[in-house]
Amino acid sequence: MNASRSDQLIVPVDLGDRSYEIAIGPGLLREAGRLIGGHLPRKKTAIVTDQNVADAHLADFLASLRAEGIEADVLTLPAGESTKSQAHLFQVTDFLLDAGIERNDVIIALGGGVIGDLAGFAAAILRRGVNFIQVPTSLLAQVDSSVGGKTGINASAGKNLIGAFHQPVLVLADTAVLDSLPARQLRAGYAEVAKYGLLGDAPFFSWLEENSASLFQGDMQTRMRAVETSCRAKADIVAKDEREGSVRALLNLGHTFGHALEAATGYSDRLLHGEGVAIGMAMAYRFSERLGVCKPGCAERAERHLRSVDLPTRVRDIPGAPLDAQTLLAAMYQDKKASGGKLVFILARDIGDTYVAHDVSPDDVLAFLEDELAAA
Repeated sequence: MNASRSDQLIVPVDLGDRSYEIAIGPGLLREAGRLIGGHLPRKKTAIVTDQNVADAHLADFLASLRAEGIEADVLTLPAGESTKSQAHLFQVTDFLLDAGIERNDVIIALGGGVIGDLAGFAAAILRRGVNFIQVPTSLLAQVDSSVGGKTGINASAGKNLIGAFHQPVLVLADTAVLDSLPARQLRAGYAEVAKYGLLGDAPFFSWLEENSASLFQGDMQTRMRAVETSCRAKADIVAKDEREGSVRALLNLGHTFGHALEAATGYSDRLLHGEGVAIGMAMAYRFSERLGVCKPGCAERAERHLRSVDLPTRVRDIPGAPLDAQTLLAAMYQDKKASGGKLVFILARDIGDTYVAHDVSPDDVLAFLEDELAAA
């Protein structure tokens, strides 16, 4: 682990002249003014956040900025996936223009994945691109969505279909704020932590099997190691393939299934993103075993661990009206990885051993979906 001090870790994201650092540790919100100040060309910024985060953390964050003489305008949006919309995107850009944000300024995304994606996209398109800083306040955002420069909003046809690659200039992941998360949100974020073990780091997955209880009980060193290992894995992949031309697609393990489930449930609290990823990863392993490409028993092991932390792993775990296989398959064709009208899946050979498959038969997918739904 790289550390700038005993209670703070630094993970670099190596992208040449667009490189930046991820700072990880407890208490970073209280130090935000000092850490952010050096990135601001003038002592002025604008913050985009949501109501839940504002209630819990905005006062402390603003106090840290004021201590460094930094002025900040604030836009507080409704919490939830439905905020990643075209209407809210233009609300953000209008707010930033009204706040007098100039092309050389830096804006701040203070919140979870929804706020990070939305504010990051607004930064990408405002004045043809302004800089932004990610201050992720959810586990999911700290280990995944705040890193790597993917920004965007949802469309009626699918998730994250309108967006841009736009790297932040700094990420501040305060692991102490995870204490304020509802248990369901913390579990949903953990799905993305488990993803890094499943997709390419079998020893990390084994470590999670042994230490997940400590993470959920609030042990700070365990949480820091989980966030640091996840961020380092993503940073390494992003450095090799920033725009998802090859290896970065592996980060979408479980997402083809998961995004289809999210679309079918209306991007609502019926299914949180991390819950969709958990079900999607379990499905990806079951599908891989069904196709005969994965070592037997891996799907059961992956599912057992996800269930051990109370994450859903089956379609039947989603409350509400039953889903339709044809509808899910149609949603998969809107997946960003789809190429040449063909479905692209992340399949598994073993725990920690995944690959991009471009030759999956839609008939096999449909039959698998029908069996999964019948089991519900």
